[in-house]
Amino acid sequence: MNTYTKYVPNVFLAKCEEKHEKDEVITMTTKYGQEHEVIVFNLISEQNGFFYYSIIRADGMNAQERARRKAERLNGAATNAENRSNKYWEASHEGRDFLSLGEPIKVGHHSEHRHRALIERNHKRMGNAIREKDAAEKYERRAAYWEAKAKDINLSMPESLEYYEFELEKAKAKHEGLKNGTIEKRHSYSLTYAKKDVNEIEKKVQIAQRLWA
Repeated sequence: MNTYTKYVPNVFLAKCEEKHEKDEVITMTTKYGQEHEVIVFNLISEQNGFFYYSIIRADGMNAQERARRKAERLNGAATNAENRSNKYWEASHEGRDFLSLGEPIKVGHHSEHRHRALIERNHKRMGNAIREKDAAEKYERRAAYWEAKAKDINLSMPESLEYYEFELEKAKAKHEGLKNGTIEKRHSYSLTYAKKDVNEIEKKVQIAQRLWA
């Protein structure tokens, strides 16, 4: 059975009992028993009788696409909640003309029950409208998060190699510019931070090369 194992943040490798070839399609099993087809990319290591491979999903759905679809579902849920809120709010105006007169409840009168029931219905409807509005706002916040994630490039994607190589060139150019004075230092730690950025991106390039070169 082929299972997933975490390699670095955002990246899971295929842990396999048998050796596979590049571009071979294999079936992966999650810890929940779900199965996915993936395409073998690079052999990362061989340890304790297991083979560890970088993989991409056979359906072509990478982290960006999954994030985009999740954002779409949440935006849809937000729209539905907003629509329900509006319907409850509109319904809460039942008998508005009568209630706007400020007529007191006539205790013992045949209208007492209808009057109380109308106020209670509208009170519940307004409460529901507020709850649905709050739910819509929560869905919107979550959707915004996943929309941002959909624009991210991380090490789980083969295109990350080209991306981080480009980012490394920019980081090195900035570091060199700060060193030779062609770029103004904004504070005393500018050069230190720039070098740190170079080191961090270099590590990502090395990982991406191992995964996807």
